[in-house]
Amino acid sequence: MKIRQTIIVAVLAILAIPILAQVDLPLSPDPTPKSTQTDDARAQKPSPQGAELTGSDLDAWLDGYLPYALSSSDIAGAVVVVVKDGEIVSERGYGYSDVEKLKPVDPERTLFRPGSVSKLVTWTAVMQLVEQGKIDLDADVDQYLDFKISPEKGKPITMRNLMQHTAGFEENAKSVIGRGPNSVPDYVALLKRWTPETIFEPGTTPAYSNYATSLAGYIVQRVSGENFYDYTDRHIFKPLAMNHSSMRQPLPKKLQPDMSKGYARASADARDFEHVGPAPAGSLAASGADMGRFMMAHLNEGELDGQRILAPETARLMHDSPTTFIPGLNRMELGFFETNVNGRQVIAHLGDTSDFHTSLHLFQKENTGFYVSFNSAGKEGAAGTLRIALFHDFADRYFPGPAMPAALDSKTQREHAELMSGSWQSSRRAQSNWLRMLYFTGQTQVGVAEDGSLTVPDLLTPGGAPRKWVEIAPFQWEDPVNHEKLAAKLVDGKPVRWSFDMISPFMVFDRVPWYQDAAWLLPVTMAALAIMFITMLLWPVRALIRRRYDASLALDRTDLRAYRASRIAAAAVVVLILGWIGFISLISVEEANLNGRFDWLLRLLQFFGIFTIIGGLLAAGWNLLRVFRSGRSWQARLWGAVLMSAMIVVTWTALVGGMLSLGMNF
Repeated sequence: MKIRQTIIVAVLAILAIPILAQVDLPLSPDPTPKSTQTDDARAQKPSPQGAELTGSDLDAWLDGYLPYALSSSDIAGAVVVVVKDGEIVSERGYGYSDVEKLKPVDPERTLFRPGSVSKLVTWTAVMQLVEQGKIDLDADVDQYLDFKISPEKGKPITMRNLMQHTAGFEENAKSVIGRGPNSVPDYVALLKRWTPETIFEPGTTPAYSNYATSLAGYIVQRVSGENFYDYTDRHIFKPLAMNHSSMRQPLPKKLQPDMSKGYARASADARDFEHVGPAPAGSLAASGADMGRFMMAHLNEGELDGQRILAPETARLMHDSPTTFIPGLNRMELGFFETNVNGRQVIAHLGDTSDFHTSLHLFQKENTGFYVSFNSAGKEGAAGTLRIALFHDFADRYFPGPAMPAALDSKTQREHAELMSGSWQSSRRAQSNWLRMLYFTGQTQVGVAEDGSLTVPDLLTPGGAPRKWVEIAPFQWEDPVNHEKLAAKLVDGKPVRWSFDMISPFMVFDRVPWYQDAAWLLPVTMAALAIMFITMLLWPVRALIRRRYDASLALDRTDLRAYRASRIAAAAVVVLILGWIGFISLISVEEANLNGRFDWLLRLLQFFGIFTIIGGLLAAGWNLLRVFRSGRSWQARLWGAVLMSAMIVVTWTALVGGMLSLGMNF
């Protein structure tokens, strides 16, 4: 759900441009083996015996783990639920749902917002209608809609594409999160306001999309003939006795007293209830106990306490219809995605709003469900890291796996790391609008460590140190600490795409074309902006010096006009960059500021940017022409050429970064 971290980092990157510094985007794991490990092999490895999963052992472990973790991370509260074989093993609440009132988290009653885990409710509803023959997973979804979304040419978008995040949509951010009942449009109005551009052919590339899930929710509404919220109440929450759950915004009055407050940090003030624009993608509020019931129903092939929400064959289809994007890594199911760990088959979903951060995992063979949710982002976004660390530590304690395979020889590791080196861009990105500049400044770098191993500076340990990646098979690496894997897809022996386990089902990284590569383009652009800044500063300084010594600028009228126009252009570029810095700073303070509040500033920047870039190119070119025609000094000719070159660089970066795009939809 969140793009806030991406925006903040992009602000830092743009702020760094004038001072010639670059900030990378942080990422929201000696004999050669004879063959590459397959997905089936990963799931069938023999594993050592772990601790017995009992309520007493688990409670003691959690009680020793979470209180300190919450306190040291400045997180207000958390809920943890573990189920096994159709029974609750543990329901634990930690910290506070309301810090000011010192109201503790009650796993039975306190509602948390699990963000994108809500998608599992929507996908369950879709599969109910698939089961009834009302939705065809592989039919063009346009037949279920009253507007068109499939590309005019090429493959149509299917429900399977929506469920597996392969519809090909670019990222959208406007009105995803709001504060207050009127802060975001109704999800149907939001769907029809703008369809994100299709930047990949449907079915070819995983690119996580809130829009796609919201669209599926609308299809549920149209096909069933029931309002989406009524449908989820009647066909999912009621039969599972999830009496403390709702997709509605605002919450029904009877549930509002049990809703946890949301926080940036426990030490900060509570924030207003979040309204999710694409509601079917993230509007759920639920107690921990209710999420336990939801997990047990899915682990029991759609049935709980005699109530069935899916037929067994439908549940199996949903849980085991994998699509592999990069062999050796986790795969995408129908709505769920794999988070296999220690050789165990695990399907899952993660979720984030601005305030709440959640993780749900189902160990299929072990018939065990694990759910954790936090009501604060915490210090430096600690909750996002903590939920994954807790999942891995839980798996290591109760469902451990075999030792890591032997590493390849150091020479091979270095050669393969060198082939991986360079700039890469996420498939989850914007391309048709100004958001593209955030992804441009946030390209991911891959390189070679001093010991010859692979390094990805953006992938860090929970403590903030670079993760170590050991190559265990050709172009397959493993993190020896949490056993997460990273792998690449090869074409003609060269890596063209890679990902790592936690995101591989719904996001991959592709090579950045050389002409869009921020590794060289950003430093060159910074130098160009420095030239603009120096030009702007020297203009009044030189004028003051001439006045001090009663001198004049020996130029004819035309040359003087060209000279002044070029200096005005340089100043305008500096003002434009400062304007973008201000705009992005405003929206990065709170994700809810992406709801159109500052559209007036965005439109001003867009028109000013086009005028500045085009006018600047013309002015710099005119000045260069006049400098050479008038036979000015070599210093004047040199600076005229330097200024023209800087303007060309800035223009190219503006085009690549989407700074010159128009429109209020993004």
